[in-house]
Amino acid sequence: MTHQPHNPARRAFVTGAAVAAAGVTLAPAAQAAEPKFIGEEHWAQKGDVKLYLWRKRLDDGVANKPVFFIVHGSSFSGRGGYDLQVPGKPNYSFMEEFARQGYDVWALDHENYGKSSRNTGVNSNIMTGVADIEAAMPVVEKVTGQKVFKFMGQSSGAIRAGVFTMRHPERVERLILDAFTWTGEGAPEIMRRREQVENYKANTNRKMDLASFMGIFTRDDPTTFEKEVPQALAAYEMALGDSAPSGSYIDMAINMPMVDPAKIPCPVLITRAETDGNATDAELIEFFGKLPCKDKQFVMMRGIAHVAVLGLNRHRIWHAMSAFLTMPGLA
Repeated sequence: MTHQPHNPARRAFVTGAAVAAAGVTLAPAAQAAEPKFIGEEHWAQKGDVKLYLWRKRLDDGVANKPVFFIVHGSSFSGRGGYDLQVPGKPNYSFMEEFARQGYDVWALDHENYGKSSRNTGVNSNIMTGVADIEAAMPVVEKVTGQKVFKFMGQSSGAIRAGVFTMRHPERVERLILDAFTWTGEGAPEIMRRREQVENYKANTNRKMDLASFMGIFTRDDPTTFEKEVPQALAAYEMALGDSAPSGSYIDMAINMPMVDPAKIPCPVLITRAETDGNATDAELIEFFGKLPCKDKQFVMMRGIAHVAVLGLNRHRIWHAMSAFLTMPGLA
């Protein structure tokens, strides 16, 4: 007799078939239960500025989960963009996706965004955002007992995360740069901002309305998202304020580059959308080549645009990020 190797998947299939043949219906308790999440608010202090932190993790009793810290971009907050609940459209929360995978996920609202202190009189540029991350670190460390984290930054948040890594390489285990801009030269959206830079300099804030949020999604490829997503994002953000700071727009227009790839020693993943006017392929490939760590990846994907993590094909970019974060170590 030929020995058949143990195959749990096959056993499960045969058992399920036998139950079905017997006309037995599984009770609801036997079916997969919906995951439960724990959400917590925390606060950091940066001088007189209060910074809002939103923490989300799976309610499974597991302690000391790896910390995954997310840095948001120019036009919406950390909780708004990365724990977005879209009515009638499930599974848009980036934080819940990675909480399911076993991470302790944290998102920061930068100064003048979301639930953090607003109307502070500054334009919340890139370096202001880096100072926000620095102020948040002691809080995350105290709550989790950890000092080294995985980081993801999106759009101008990727620039902030990159500068933070340059300053504090001991804090960053792995770094994901999504929708990143290095120089911005020749990139359509950056060139548009360069033409408008004097207007941005004249005001610390940019007015935001539903059309503004729709424009973030439609400007590159309007086929890559569901219209309910920017509507839900606008509803969340505008309940907290009708403006976004102009500082990162100014930096991205005239103060690039701000990140020196030679000063980022950790493994890096760059995720590049099929259509994204914030950078060119050429600048990002050049940046990638200058990263010193050989544990690095450059992933280009079809079917996504600038806000890929909230797009129709968000699961593709989530997959690439998850694979990078779980890369086995060296023997």
